[in-house]
Amino acid sequence: MTLQAAAPSTNYGTTASGSSFYAAMRILPRAQRDAMFQIYSFCRQVDDIADSDGPRPERLKALQQWRDDIDALYRANPPPRLRDYVASVKKFGLQREDFLAIIDGMEMDVPQEIRAPDIATLDLYCDRVASAVGRLSVRVFGLPTDDGILLAHHLGRALQLTNILRDIDEDAGLGRLYLPREELEKNGITSTDPLRVAGEPALPKVCAALIERARAHFIEADRVMARHPRGVVRAPRIMSKYYQAILQLLIGRGFAAPRAPVRVNKVVRLAIVLRYAFI
Repeated sequence: MTLQAAAPSTNYGTTASGSSFYAAMRILPRAQRDAMFQIYSFCRQVDDIADSDGPRPERLKALQQWRDDIDALYRANPPPRLRDYVASVKKFGLQREDFLAIIDGMEMDVPQEIRAPDIATLDLYCDRVASAVGRLSVRVFGLPTDDGILLAHHLGRALQLTNILRDIDEDAGLGRLYLPREELEKNGITSTDPLRVAGEPALPKVCAALIERARAHFIEADRVMARHPRGVVRAPRIMSKYYQAILQLLIGRGFAAPRAPVRVNKVVRLAIVLRYAFI
């Protein structure tokens, strides 16, 4: 479950084209755009491993191979699938630890499906699968280190919590439940069975707490971006506004079962791109 371009809560989709990610990244200069699509490709490939229905030991082995390949990249001996990354790593100072954190996050779903993690574990998951992607991205965008890390922290969590809220039913179908245990128990939900929880009458109260968390992270991310020139934060602003639009659609729809999927329509997507990319 990672930053979307992404769905089901983690998945990077079959292609970047047509996604919110693609719309945000295509406005970047060539070197930045290439680096961002390399980051996207890496995330998609490790996410596909985690989300596959292959035997768990084989998936763990494949993720370990990615760790070995990242290590080789940073030892100046990249495997063929990472040779194109060398220039981006050098130009933008991409950190090995962030690539490895993403793999660690994907791996959290592999030994067994995540079900009702405690809040600390959920936050760690969000940091690995979303904020680590952000930490790579803000280096490409050119933000100063401190504010870049702060933006990655808040925007990554905001996007990931929105993904979780959007994909409750899809994740339940995969045997996963990312809603935090503390909020479930506070609202009288003791089951951790994803399909059962998805039908609980008290589920909207659980989701309300996550909505507030996501909103708070969006507010802090917007504060960071407001301190920087528009040109530097165009791409993260587009992602932020797109996901805030998703969150508003979810709030308007509500979380009582049955839940219809939500989607930001093309007119709204275009308006976001025009406003924050070119105006």
